[in-house]
Amino acid sequence: MLQTLDRLSPDAILGLMASFRADPFSQKVDLGVGVYRDERGATPVLEAVRRAEQLVLESETTKSYVAAPGREEYNQAVEELVLGNAHPARRAGRVRTVQAPGGCGALRVGAELIRAAAPTATVHVSDPTWANHIPLLGSSGLKLERYPYYAASAHQLRFEAMLERLEGARAGDVVLVHASCHNPCGADLSSDQWRALTELLSRRRLVPFLDLAYQGFGVDLESDAAGVRWVSEHVPEALIAVSSSKNMGLYRERLGALIVVAEDSARAEAAYSHVLQIARSIYSMPPDHGAAIAARIFADPALRLTWLEELALMQQRLAGMRTLLASELRAATAGPTFDFIAAQRGMFSMLGVSPEAVRMLRERHHIYMMLDSRINVAGITPANVGYVARAIAAESGR
Repeated sequence: MLQTLDRLSPDAILGLMASFRADPFSQKVDLGVGVYRDERGATPVLEAVRRAEQLVLESETTKSYVAAPGREEYNQAVEELVLGNAHPARRAGRVRTVQAPGGCGALRVGAELIRAAAPTATVHVSDPTWANHIPLLGSSGLKLERYPYYAASAHQLRFEAMLERLEGARAGDVVLVHASCHNPCGADLSSDQWRALTELLSRRRLVPFLDLAYQGFGVDLESDAAGVRWVSEHVPEALIAVSSSKNMGLYRERLGALIVVAEDSARAEAAYSHVLQIARSIYSMPPDHGAAIAARIFADPALRLTWLEELALMQQRLAGMRTLLASELRAATAGPTFDFIAAQRGMFSMLGVSPEAVRMLRERHHIYMMLDSRINVAGITPANVGYVARAIAAESGR
């Protein structure tokens, strides 16, 4: 059987990781892999996580399965974190939340729910979007189409073009929207744009699928969820994929959730039953260790405060490195070409340089980024920012 298989090309990000690891150059810089790093270049275990994990280990009495929906304390805490305590949809009982194996698991379970409910629906995804959105959603059998979102060469949102394209979507189609800290471009919708998009979704009877992977990395927890809260209050149905990998540093624990907002409580319960069946058919039961840690942090006032302080420091580091990189690039290029980096949010930006420039940055300067010029700002440190800026300035004209 296996003799029929040809070897596939490696995933672009995984291939980039391998190339970086194999490079012996002492000043090499990794701007490719999408994980948070501190000023030492490490992805730290948060102190709140370390303390909560110790408490979990001390109190744990079994390794038996958790329930199919996952740990309820985590689900309810994340639902409140995303939608707020007094959200009208929650008060009306039309929200259900299920733990998933990371944001990826939430996206895939959501895709399978769409396919079960509306198999002919098209899912509209932004151009550009996170590379893994396409296989996660498309391999479920759903049809995907692109809508304009960002012009990398001009460093501008294409919001009017986005609305124009979505006006042509069919009723019942799904629109995948990055809730904050857009990956790969870092350009987010303004409050007014969220309201205009919500009006279109409601009027055209389109279903929003909101990907909230970086809550707290843009401005703060409340601001980064504002668009999600507005949309889910003003449309009858919505899906929200949540990741706890970034804002809690629980990458390898694979912790996330799918939040389903339905038209009423009965429809929410029906959707919930399908989500559980879908989860059962894919991974049966979710992992619990990360959820137990997160639930402990959410429930303990001291641990929660520590986590919030650590999250604020991560956000401030990202914002500070954006400002510093933009300043160094302005000095290196003698112009404002890259000032947009400071105005964007989260870990990612697209430089808007050519693939040839990206290759030269790798070959001549040992600076690694995706071929579309997406950079992870968390790879920038005070020690390397000048070197990176000068290299980008040298190659950006290609």
